[in-house]
Amino acid sequence: QVQLVESGGGLVQAGGSLRLSCAASGRTFSSMGWFRQAPGKEREFVGIISVGSITWSGKSTYYADSVKGRFTISTDNAKNTVYLQMNSLKPEDTAVYYCAARKSGDYALTFDPSMYDYWGQGTQVTVSS
Repeated sequence: QVQLVESGGGLVQAGGSLRLSCAASGRTFSSMGWFRQAPGKEREFVGIISVGSITWSGKSTYYADSVKGRFTISTDNAKNTVYLQMNSLKPEDTAVYYCAARKSGDYALTFDPSMYDYWGQGTQVTVSS
């Protein structure tokens, strides 16, 4: 059974750091992404990383402009866990953060949440001032 389990959310002061984890199991994936959703807002793309050797125009990661330079996506050596390292956090980063994955074989780069096949339950990140 495919399962994505997020962890690492919590309360942090502005300027601080937090690392989210997403443990994946059940099958292989072409890519894994992070999204976030604040109350009353649409789900927003945060970042994506390819799984395995595929790249998009020579790159294996992409980030939303709002987090570029502050957030970093990485995977462990076994490619079964994806991390979101969040630095220089701002109050506007407050949201529920979701891990998502695309099926193996679906290689196109996409920031559209409707194109992702599997989702975790989300983890709350709250940034206070």
